[in-house]
Amino acid sequence: MADNKPQPEKPKAAKGRGSKPDLATIGGLILAVGGIVGGMILEGGKIQEILQPTAAVIVFGGTIGATMVTAPLNTFLRALKRLMAVFFEKQQTPQTIIEEVIGYATKARKNGIVSLEQEAERVEDPFLRKALNLAVDGTDLQEIRKMMELEMGVEEHRHEAEAKVFEAAGGYAPTIGIIGAVLGLIQVMKHLANIEEVGRGIAVAFVATIYGVGSANVFFIPAANKIRARAHQAMQIKELMLEGVIGIVEGLNPKLIRTKLEAYARDNMPAAKKQKAKETKGAPQPAPAPSTPG
Repeated sequence: MADNKPQPEKPKAAKGRGSKPDLATIGGLILAVGGIVGGMILEGGKIQEILQPTAAVIVFGGTIGATMVTAPLNTFLRALKRLMAVFFEKQQTPQTIIEEVIGYATKARKNGIVSLEQEAERVEDPFLRKALNLAVDGTDLQEIRKMMELEMGVEEHRHEAEAKVFEAAGGYAPTIGIIGAVLGLIQVMKHLANIEEVGRGIAVAFVATIYGVGSANVFFIPAANKIRARAHQAMQIKELMLEGVIGIVEGLNPKLIRTKLEAYARDNMPAAKKQKAKETKGAPQPAPAPSTPG
Protein backbone atom coordinates (compact mmCIF):
# COMPACT_ATOMS: atom_id res chain seq x y z
CA MET A 1 0.00 0.00 0.00
CA ALA A 2 1.39 3.38 -1.00
CA ASP A 3 2.42 5.75 1.72
CA ASN A 4 0.02 8.70 1.59
CA LYS A 5 1.77 10.73 4.27
CA PRO A 6 2.27 14.32 3.15
CA GLN A 7 5.90 15.08 2.38
CA PRO A 8 7.45 18.18 3.95
CA GLU A 9 7.61 21.07 1.55
CA LYS A 10 11.11 21.72 0.24
CA PRO A 11 12.46 25.23 0.03
CA LYS A 12 12.27 26.60 -3.47
CA ALA A 13 15.62 27.34 -5.05
CA ALA A 14 15.93 30.58 -6.93
CA LYS A 15 15.11 30.14 -10.56
CA GLY A 16 16.58 31.90 -13.53
CA ARG A 17 20.19 31.88 -12.36
CA GLY A 18 21.43 31.67 -15.94
CA SER A 19 22.80 34.54 -17.97
CA LYS A 20 21.19 36.69 -20.59
CA PRO A 21 22.73 39.13 -23.08
CA ASP A 22 23.30 42.61 -21.68
CA LEU A 23 21.30 44.77 -24.07
CA ALA A 24 22.84 47.94 -22.65
CA THR A 25 26.36 46.84 -23.60
CA ILE A 26 25.40 45.47 -27.02
CA GLY A 27 23.14 48.40 -27.86
CA GLY A 28 25.69 50.92 -26.60
CA LEU A 29 28.49 49.49 -28.74
CA ILE A 30 26.25 49.42 -31.81
CA LEU A 31 25.13 53.00 -31.18
CA ALA A 32 28.66 54.29 -30.52
CA VAL A 33 30.32 52.60 -33.50
CA GLY A 34 27.32 53.32 -35.72
CA GLY A 35 27.36 56.99 -34.75
CA ILE A 36 31.07 57.37 -35.47
CA VAL A 37 30.97 55.50 -38.78
CA GLY A 38 27.67 57.13 -39.76
CA GLY A 39 29.06 60.60 -39.12
CA MET A 40 32.10 59.83 -41.25
CA ILE A 41 29.89 58.61 -44.11
CA LEU A 42 27.76 61.78 -43.89
CA GLU A 43 30.95 63.79 -44.30
CA GLY A 44 31.70 61.92 -47.53
CA GLY A 45 34.07 59.32 -46.13
CA LYS A 46 34.13 55.59 -46.88
CA ILE A 47 34.33 52.65 -44.52
CA GLN A 48 37.30 51.27 -46.47
CA GLU A 49 39.31 54.32 -45.44
CA ILE A 50 39.38 53.27 -41.78
CA LEU A 51 39.77 49.53 -42.33
CA GLN A 52 43.55 49.39 -41.99
CA PRO A 53 44.92 46.02 -40.77
CA THR A 54 48.34 47.51 -40.10
CA ALA A 55 46.94 50.15 -37.77
CA ALA A 56 44.85 47.52 -35.97
CA VAL A 57 47.90 45.30 -35.43
CA ILE A 58 49.95 48.21 -34.04
CA VAL A 59 47.25 49.56 -31.72
CA PHE A 60 45.69 46.37 -30.36
CA GLY A 61 48.94 44.40 -30.28
CA GLY A 62 50.75 47.22 -28.51
CA THR A 63 47.87 47.82 -26.08
CA ILE A 64 47.55 44.16 -25.12
CA GLY A 65 51.31 43.86 -24.66
CA ALA A 66 51.54 46.97 -22.47
CA THR A 67 48.59 45.77 -20.38
CA MET A 68 50.24 42.38 -19.85
CA VAL A 69 53.34 44.16 -18.58
CA THR A 70 51.18 46.15 -16.15
CA ALA A 71 49.08 43.34 -14.64
CA PRO A 72 50.14 39.95 -13.24
CA LEU A 73 49.41 37.15 -15.71
CA ASN A 74 46.72 35.47 -13.57
CA THR A 75 44.93 38.80 -13.11
CA PHE A 76 45.15 39.47 -16.85
CA LEU A 77 43.67 36.05 -17.67
CA ARG A 78 40.89 36.53 -15.11
CA ALA A 79 40.09 39.88 -16.68
CA LEU A 80 39.71 38.23 -20.08
CA LYS A 81 37.23 35.77 -18.57
CA ARG A 82 35.45 38.67 -16.88
CA LEU A 83 34.57 39.98 -20.35
CA MET A 84 31.58 37.64 -20.17
CA ALA A 85 30.21 39.85 -17.38
CA VAL A 86 30.37 42.83 -19.74
CA PHE A 87 28.25 41.20 -22.44
CA PHE A 88 26.07 38.97 -20.25
CA GLU A 89 24.28 39.57 -16.96
CA LYS A 90 23.11 37.01 -14.40
CA GLN A 91 19.38 36.61 -13.93
CA GLN A 92 19.66 36.80 -10.18
CA THR A 93 17.36 39.38 -8.61
CA PRO A 94 16.95 40.28 -4.93
CA GLN A 95 13.37 38.98 -4.99
CA THR A 96 14.38 35.48 -6.09
CA ILE A 97 17.01 35.39 -3.34
CA ILE A 98 14.47 36.54 -0.75
CA GLU A 99 12.05 33.78 -1.75
CA GLU A 100 14.78 31.15 -1.53
CA VAL A 101 15.98 32.33 1.89
CA ILE A 102 12.42 32.48 3.22
CA GLY A 103 11.96 28.84 2.14
CA TYR A 104 14.98 27.83 4.22
CA ALA A 105 13.84 30.00 7.14
CA THR A 106 10.39 28.37 7.13
CA LYS A 107 11.85 24.87 7.22
CA ALA A 108 14.35 25.80 9.94
CA ARG A 109 11.53 27.34 12.00
CA LYS A 110 9.49 24.12 11.81
CA ASN A 111 12.17 21.43 12.04
CA GLY A 112 15.23 23.18 13.42
CA ILE A 113 18.23 24.57 11.60
CA VAL A 114 19.87 21.11 11.44
CA SER A 115 17.09 20.07 9.00
CA LEU A 116 18.75 22.32 6.39
CA GLU A 117 21.86 20.13 6.19
CA GLN A 118 20.83 18.29 3.01
CA GLU A 119 19.25 21.41 1.49
CA ALA A 120 22.45 23.41 2.02
CA GLU A 121 24.47 20.96 -0.07
CA ARG A 122 22.11 21.47 -3.04
CA VAL A 123 22.21 25.30 -3.00
CA GLU A 124 23.47 26.59 -6.37
CA ASP A 125 25.11 29.79 -5.18
CA PRO A 126 28.50 29.01 -3.52
CA PHE A 127 28.27 31.98 -1.14
CA LEU A 128 24.81 31.07 0.16
CA ARG A 129 25.77 27.39 0.35
CA LYS A 130 28.82 28.17 2.49
CA ALA A 131 26.85 30.49 4.79
CA LEU A 132 24.11 27.88 5.31
CA ASN A 133 26.66 25.12 5.98
CA LEU A 134 28.32 27.28 8.62
CA ALA A 135 24.93 27.92 10.19
CA VAL A 136 24.01 24.22 10.18
CA ASP A 137 27.38 23.34 11.75
CA GLY A 138 26.54 25.60 14.70
CA THR A 139 29.18 28.23 13.98
CA ASP A 140 28.94 31.31 16.18
CA LEU A 141 26.89 34.15 14.70
CA GLN A 142 29.75 36.65 14.80
CA GLU A 143 32.12 34.13 13.22
CA ILE A 144 29.70 33.53 10.35
CA ARG A 145 29.44 37.26 9.69
CA LYS A 146 33.21 37.75 9.96
CA MET A 147 34.06 34.85 7.61
CA MET A 148 31.48 35.75 4.98
CA GLU A 149 32.34 39.46 5.03
CA LEU A 150 36.01 38.52 4.60
CA GLU A 151 35.09 36.44 1.55
CA MET A 152 33.06 39.35 0.16
CA GLY A 153 36.00 41.70 0.64
CA VAL A 154 38.41 39.35 -1.15
CA GLU A 155 36.01 38.95 -4.08
CA GLU A 156 35.43 42.69 -4.32
CA HIS A 157 39.20 43.28 -4.38
CA ARG A 158 39.57 40.67 -7.14
CA HIS A 159 36.89 42.34 -9.26
CA GLU A 160 38.54 45.72 -8.80
CA ALA A 161 41.89 44.29 -9.99
CA GLU A 162 40.17 42.89 -13.10
CA ALA A 163 38.49 46.23 -13.81
CA LYS A 164 41.86 48.00 -13.56
CA VAL A 165 43.21 45.77 -16.35
CA PHE A 166 40.71 47.26 -18.80
CA GLU A 167 41.23 50.71 -17.32
CA ALA A 168 44.96 50.36 -18.00
CA ALA A 169 44.24 49.26 -21.57
CA GLY A 170 42.08 52.36 -21.98
CA GLY A 171 45.01 54.50 -20.90
CA TYR A 172 47.56 52.86 -23.19
CA ALA A 173 45.47 52.59 -26.38
CA PRO A 174 45.43 56.33 -27.32
CA THR A 175 49.19 56.59 -26.83
CA ILE A 176 49.84 53.46 -28.90
CA GLY A 177 47.56 55.01 -31.52
CA ILE A 178 49.80 58.08 -31.65
CA ILE A 179 52.83 55.81 -32.03
CA GLY A 180 51.09 54.14 -34.97
CA ALA A 181 50.37 57.53 -36.53
CA VAL A 182 54.02 58.58 -36.18
CA LEU A 183 55.19 55.32 -37.76
CA GLY A 184 52.82 55.98 -40.64
CA LEU A 185 54.14 59.52 -41.06
CA ILE A 186 57.71 58.21 -41.18
CA GLN A 187 56.72 56.10 -44.17
CA VAL A 188 55.00 59.12 -45.73
CA MET A 189 58.21 61.16 -45.53
CA LYS A 190 59.82 58.72 -47.93
CA HIS A 191 57.44 59.83 -50.70
CA LEU A 192 57.54 63.63 -50.41
CA ALA A 193 58.15 63.95 -54.15
CA ASN A 194 54.67 62.57 -54.88
CA ILE A 195 52.21 64.96 -53.20
CA GLU A 196 49.22 62.74 -53.99
CA GLU A 197 50.88 59.79 -52.31
CA VAL A 198 51.76 61.99 -49.32
CA GLY A 199 48.12 63.02 -48.81
CA ARG A 200 46.91 59.43 -48.95
CA GLY A 201 49.66 58.30 -46.59
CA ILE A 202 48.85 60.93 -43.98
CA ALA A 203 45.17 59.90 -44.03
CA VAL A 204 46.14 56.26 -43.48
CA ALA A 205 48.59 57.18 -40.72
CA PHE A 206 45.91 58.86 -38.61
CA VAL A 207 43.70 55.76 -38.69
CA ALA A 208 45.86 54.33 -35.89
CA THR A 209 44.95 57.33 -33.72
CA ILE A 210 41.27 56.68 -34.40
CA TYR A 211 41.67 53.05 -33.38
CA GLY A 212 43.50 53.98 -30.18
CA VAL A 213 41.22 56.78 -28.98
CA GLY A 214 38.08 55.01 -30.19
CA SER A 215 38.80 51.65 -28.54
CA ALA A 216 39.75 53.35 -25.25
CA ASN A 217 36.60 55.45 -24.98
CA VAL A 218 34.10 53.13 -26.62
CA PHE A 219 35.17 49.81 -25.11
CA PHE A 220 38.10 49.56 -22.66
CA ILE A 221 37.14 52.25 -20.12
CA PRO A 222 33.37 51.52 -20.30
CA ALA A 223 34.14 47.80 -19.84
CA ALA A 224 36.09 48.59 -16.65
CA ASN A 225 33.15 50.58 -15.30
CA LYS A 226 30.68 47.82 -16.24
CA ILE A 227 32.79 45.25 -14.33
CA ARG A 228 32.72 47.52 -11.27
CA ALA A 229 28.94 47.90 -11.60
CA ARG A 230 28.53 44.12 -11.84
CA ALA A 231 30.73 43.68 -8.75
CA HIS A 232 28.63 46.20 -6.83
CA GLN A 233 25.43 44.33 -7.74
CA ALA A 234 27.00 41.01 -6.73
CA MET A 235 28.04 42.42 -3.34
CA GLN A 236 24.49 43.65 -2.71
CA ILE A 237 23.10 40.18 -3.47
CA LYS A 238 25.65 38.57 -1.14
CA GLU A 239 24.84 41.03 1.65
CA LEU A 240 21.18 40.09 1.21
CA MET A 241 22.03 36.39 1.48
CA LEU A 242 24.16 36.96 4.57
CA GLU A 243 21.46 38.96 6.34
CA GLY A 244 18.96 36.21 5.54
CA VAL A 245 21.18 33.47 6.97
CA ILE A 246 21.87 35.59 10.06
CA GLY A 247 18.10 35.90 10.55
CA ILE A 248 17.74 32.11 10.30
CA VAL A 249 20.48 31.55 12.90
CA GLU A 250 18.82 34.07 15.22
CA GLY A 251 15.57 32.09 14.90
CA LEU A 252 13.55 35.03 13.60
CA ASN A 253 10.07 34.51 12.26
CA PRO A 254 10.15 34.04 8.44
CA LYS A 255 7.71 36.95 8.06
CA LEU A 256 10.08 39.18 10.02
CA ILE A 257 13.02 38.00 7.91
CA ARG A 258 11.07 38.78 4.74
CA THR A 259 10.24 42.27 5.99
CA LYS A 260 13.89 42.86 6.89
CA LEU A 261 15.24 41.61 3.53
CA GLU A 262 12.66 43.50 1.47
CA ALA A 263 13.49 46.70 3.35
CA TYR A 264 17.18 46.00 2.75
CA ALA A 265 16.54 45.44 -0.97
CA ARG A 266 14.63 48.72 -1.17
CA ASP A 267 17.49 50.56 0.54
CA ASN A 268 19.87 49.28 -2.14
CA MET A 269 17.63 50.12 -5.11
CA PRO A 270 18.87 52.62 -7.71
CA ALA A 271 18.11 56.21 -6.70
CA ALA A 272 15.54 56.72 -9.50
CA LYS A 273 13.50 53.66 -8.46
CA LYS A 274 13.75 54.64 -4.79
CA GLN A 275 12.48 58.14 -5.56
CA LYS A 276 9.61 56.71 -7.60
CA ALA A 277 8.66 54.37 -4.76
CA LYS A 278 8.77 57.28 -2.31
CA GLU A 279 6.55 59.42 -4.55
CA THR A 280 4.09 56.54 -4.93
CA LYS A 281 4.01 56.00 -1.19
CA GLY A 282 3.53 59.71 -0.50
CA ALA A 283 0.91 60.31 -3.17
CA PRO A 284 -2.34 61.70 -1.75
CA GLN A 285 -5.05 59.06 -1.40
CA PRO A 286 -8.63 59.84 -2.37
CA ALA A 287 -10.72 60.89 0.57
CA PRO A 288 -13.32 58.33 1.67
CA ALA A 289 -16.92 59.10 0.71
CA PRO A 290 -18.92 60.66 3.57
CA SER A 291 -21.17 58.16 5.25
CA THR A 292 -24.88 58.88 5.08
CA PRO A 293 -26.75 58.80 8.35
CA GLY A 294 -28.94 55.77 8.65
